[in-house]
Amino acid sequence: MGIPTPPNHSLKHCPGLAFVLKLQVMGAESFRVEHDSLGEVKVPSHVLYGVQTQRGVENWPISGMKEPEAFIRTYVAIKRAAAVVNHSLGMLEKEKADAIVEAADDVLKKNKHLDSFVIDVFQAGAGTSFNMNVNEVLSNLAAQLKGKPLGDYKFIHPNDDVNRAQSTNDTFPTAIRISTLLEHPKLVKVVEDTIKTFEKKAKDFDKVLTSARTHLQDAVPIRLGQEFDAYAESIRKDLARLEFARSELEYLNIGGTAAGTGMNSHPDYPKKMAEELSKTLGLSLKRGKHLVELSQNMSDVSFYSAALRNLALTLTKIVNDLRLLSSGPITGLNEIFLPALQPGSSIMPGKVNPSALEMLNMVCFQVIGNDTTVSYSTQAGQLQLNVMMPVISFNILMSLKILTNGLRVCNELCFAGITPNEEKCRQYFEESMGLATALNTVVGYEKAATVVKKAIKEKKRITDLVVEMGYLTPEEVKKYFGSNLTEPGFISKKG
Repeated sequence: MGIPTPPNHSLKHCPGLAFVLKLQVMGAESFRVEHDSLGEVKVPSHVLYGVQTQRGVENWPISGMKEPEAFIRTYVAIKRAAAVVNHSLGMLEKEKADAIVEAADDVLKKNKHLDSFVIDVFQAGAGTSFNMNVNEVLSNLAAQLKGKPLGDYKFIHPNDDVNRAQSTNDTFPTAIRISTLLEHPKLVKVVEDTIKTFEKKAKDFDKVLTSARTHLQDAVPIRLGQEFDAYAESIRKDLARLEFARSELEYLNIGGTAAGTGMNSHPDYPKKMAEELSKTLGLSLKRGKHLVELSQNMSDVSFYSAALRNLALTLTKIVNDLRLLSSGPITGLNEIFLPALQPGSSIMPGKVNPSALEMLNMVCFQVIGNDTTVSYSTQAGQLQLNVMMPVISFNILMSLKILTNGLRVCNELCFAGITPNEEKCRQYFEESMGLATALNTVVGYEKAATVVKKAIKEKKRITDLVVEMGYLTPEEVKKYFGSNLTEPGFISKKG
């Protein structure tokens, strides 16, 4: 007999998963029989997971997507730390603790067996299936490393030993927090590099005069360098918010077990777990101040997700600006040149698109969508537990990954290679109706408006008309209509 398959309606809606399950049935040479509180289940004889994982595989053929590797590795690290701490507290025999540590190190240090963590992201609430997947893999791996048969849990039991003093309800949120903390520095490095790029462009473009635009209409003069410096500052502020949100994730509810009360764990276990995980992972982790609150409330994680969303919103604004400024080259603004990365059309020869910017737009939109999922999942917690944690972890880590990679690629391939079209910028500066704003302090608003209307009607420059109309001399135009208009101050004919 083969592996029990999900109901027909599941396979009908997931033909790809049905095919995979069929291959499993055809390719499996033998099975072992395991049991849990619901009865017996056939498990392929060669796999490291056990009965509860097999039920999860059969029950949840939803997406084919698994929890990210960073999350899996973090979860294994938590189990490793638990074995060490439980032994130090006299709650687990040395032989068992050492076996669990050896099994965990086989995953963490040798990068083995990652394909044994098979539970779909969309699974039973809270992540119980995933937690048991990890427990069973480490239990069987420990047995295998000691020459014992798979499925023989007399030596190391998934629940009694690997899961000692733990629950899904404290290990899963702890893994969310720690995996996020571990991935966070990668994004920070990319964000800092991007800030430096924009700061450099701000200096390089500081003498390039152009026209600002408000309501997408001509406005007062601005230096291109000022625009890029504003981009750097916007991202810098988002980074500060992200760093503050990160700090809240250092507090763990590990040791709270099922409801945050700590039942079945040693009183010293939470503090020692934070210390052990800090030591092995190079983090600064702390026992949470209120384990019951941390077990039921995902707001710290949602806060971090919101900081990612805010960064995505800022980047979207910047990217859209750059797409506008580089539009053309004939019928657009054409103020800046972007590096050409690839042909832009399958039908229009010579067309080049802002490809990297478009990619980053899509990344940012996905991050914003991920945050919506995290937000809805956060408010969906009831009483002492939030059961939506599996989809929270998946979306947080996806956002971190795609923002890190997307921003890095865009910074290296696009931002760093931006150059100004100085001739076009100067043209916009000289022809902009926004120059008339500088006349307010000389002739007043109404006369300045008359100059603008006349300039538009006669297609003349403001700087030419103010001389023609006797408001300023050619010398005064040359003196006043320059970079001084991009700083605080006003035109004064006195002194």
